[in-house]
Amino acid sequence: MIPATAHPAPRPATRLDIQLVPALSDNYIHLMRDAATGTVAVVDPSEAAPVVDALARRGWTLDLILNTHHHGDHVGGNLDLKARYGSAIIGPAADRDRIPGLDRAIADGETFLVGACPFTGIDVPGHTRGHIAFHAAEDAALFSGDTLFSLGCGRLFEGTPDQMWRSLTRLRALPGETAVYCGHEYTAGNGRFALTLEPDNADLTARMAAVAALRAADRPTLPTTIGMERATNPFLRADLPALATTVGLAADGDPVAVFAEIRRRKDNFRG
Repeated sequence: MIPATAHPAPRPATRLDIQLVPALSDNYIHLMRDAATGTVAVVDPSEAAPVVDALARRGWTLDLILNTHHHGDHVGGNLDLKARYGSAIIGPAADRDRIPGLDRAIADGETFLVGACPFTGIDVPGHTRGHIAFHAAEDAALFSGDTLFSLGCGRLFEGTPDQMWRSLTRLRALPGETAVYCGHEYTAGNGRFALTLEPDNADLTARMAAVAALRAADRPTLPTTIGMERATNPFLRADLPALATTVGLAADGDPVAVFAEIRRRKDNFRG
């Protein structure tokens, strides 16, 4: 069980220069450079052109492509970028057959380097059967793809509520200061739904005011933090008795059932 409030600690200094590159209608491609070595990686390039432009503006080249899962809006730029820069492609071992151009398959708990920065793969099935998240513990950064969103989580296209709940609790257990870079700009809509469940959550209310200001200024709402998500994201809070009661289930019941009901309501939410 998590506490009702869980504010993030200040984020430590990072060696990674992480840039958000908007793509398609609401995707974010995450571009990062290791300051020590100059190594550049991109996470989930939905299309090549915005990455090429972002690299050219900075005078960077592209060494690595990281994919969290196989959906086209996360791997669509793989082959064009690999052909242009000779980039190596890293993706989930559990979905190796569906990642275009895959060079290295990463299993749960396996580590790899982006320059001098160590990353660990965390298997987080639920959205798809082979989804992985990339965690840079020393740099307090998590690339969560479509498993954990700011104030939300991914739809269950190939997985079960039990799988997704287990995946989310793994991510929830990371240090609160961990910066979360997810795949889409969904925060405002997710927050409107969250308020239907916890209208009296002061952290959530304050966060939504901040989100409204950011979006009005055409600024991204990412990154969020694990600590902020613990305090405001209903999908990470399904084991709180108050949320169980809100969705009409027993306060001491199975959190997987509560999570499944929250996910069902979100799937049908039109706010």
